[in-house]
Amino acid sequence: MFEVTIEETFAAGHALRNYHGRCENVHGHNYRCHVTIEGRQLDAAGLLVDFVELKKVVHAVLDRMDHQWLNDLPPFDAVNPSAENMAKHIYDEVSGGLKHTEGVRVGSVRLWETDTASATYRP
Repeated sequence: MFEVTIEETFAAGHALRNYHGRCENVHGHNYRCHVTIEGRQLDAAGLLVDFVELKKVVHAVLDRMDHQWLNDLPPFDAVNPSAENMAKHIYDEVSGGLKHTEGVRVGSVRLWETDTASATYRP
């Protein structure tokens, strides 16, 4: 199994609903996001996925969240903007935007809120 991972960053604000503690208050993070692609076969050029294409897809997703108030941004206007829900949202959006190549898929998305706290989504 081959894996390719890119790391990107963005900044956003949120407040957790149905939470009792400091994070129910308005606050923000400088998020760090790892998107990992996996597959068993490389293409004719010896690549699992083109980094340039992967970064375009990931940027398209993260740019919609960058410097935004997440609580007003779909789907987080209805779904709590927790790191866990954000990781799944990023996974779903990247999966939908990635050029479909036989046997290549998004393996996981890991999202850091801080240098010491992250959430990972993998199906």
